[in-house]
Amino acid sequence: MHSISKPKSTFRRLLTSEAGGGIILMIAAAAALVVANSPMATAYFRTLQVHVVGLSVLEWINDSLMAVFFLMVGLEIKREFIEGQLATWPRRILPAIAALGGMVAPALVYVAFNLGSFETLRGWAIPTATDIAFALGALALLGSRIPASLKIFLAALAILDDLGAVSIIAIFYTDHLAPAWLAAVVATFGILLMLNYFSVTKLTPYLVMGVVLWFFMLKSGVHATLAGVALALSMPLARTSSADLPPLLKLEHAIQTPVAFLIVPIFGFANAGVSFAGMDWAVLTAPVTLGVAAGLFLGKQVGVFLATWAAVGLRLAVRPDHATWLHIYGVALLCGIGFTMSLFIGILAFPGAAVLQNEVKVGVLIGSVTAGVLGMLVLSLTKGKTSQPEARSPAAA
Repeated sequence: MHSISKPKSTFRRLLTSEAGGGIILMIAAAAALVVANSPMATAYFRTLQVHVVGLSVLEWINDSLMAVFFLMVGLEIKREFIEGQLATWPRRILPAIAALGGMVAPALVYVAFNLGSFETLRGWAIPTATDIAFALGALALLGSRIPASLKIFLAALAILDDLGAVSIIAIFYTDHLAPAWLAAVVATFGILLMLNYFSVTKLTPYLVMGVVLWFFMLKSGVHATLAGVALALSMPLARTSSADLPPLLKLEHAIQTPVAFLIVPIFGFANAGVSFAGMDWAVLTAPVTLGVAAGLFLGKQVGVFLATWAAVGLRLAVRPDHATWLHIYGVALLCGIGFTMSLFIGILAFPGAAVLQNEVKVGVLIGSVTAGVLGMLVLSLTKGKTSQPEARSPAAA
């Protein structure tokens, strides 16, 4: 009997071979900045505001295409928790503690810069997210000098970070709920769970109900992209026979390349464009800009590194195999690359506030680029510097 190989998830592909998704996203972001400050700027911004079937082009990108991105995130989270790197508590402990520290510290840094403004405090969650494509792409560029265990640690941390970001969006960036539509959301999600319960393995019923769920979510006041996460959580992962892959793996395999190489770059191109025309140097000292940039660059590295150090020091977990503290610090820096999810949360935090959204974009670009460059520099200094894993504590055994 031939064994069936499972399709690699997006982050596993990035772990083992390429920085492709991150590189394409970087090119898209750079292109957006160039276009937004060129003679094409007027056409660029005007096109994004063109309305098609009730929504602008930008809204279609942020509300529908990004729902597919969140579907991918949800599939990754469920898969990793059930049969992947987060399947057992010992494997979850260190990345979970590191992810928590990497969310709390940046939020506190942002709040420190924005205490005087209730309006801008709403953006506290912007620097809490790590861009998995960029971070893993940067790590992949360093090649074999980085221990495989460190790549797994960063991937697990980023997945838990995404879970935290999804939870924050659902809890803190949901306004003006419409009870009737929300009831329709609950009912539709119940149907999806029933499909799972009765072991329906064809993708079509799930996808049809997923589109219905997205529409109801759009009308309910809960951000429509969360329909992607809900659909992912309903997808069966258990095998019903040895002859076929479960629906979750089929869907993950089908969308991972379009998400990494098309959807996320489109989002980056549509949202990273900030025009510097008429912008003075004051934008660099604006509380939002400083809070986001410092949150990503300072808050992330301090939160992730200190949380990891504390977890190891208290013998709650052990360092990744063959990783030094310099490796851990380099990874903590890379966690400050917060591009995709940070921009997305910025849109939710300041809807319709063009000035504040521009400050978010500038802060995200400064913080992410600084963290990424310094992180790669630190990790490039670790060539040949590895350490044996420490003795395992009972909690991590």
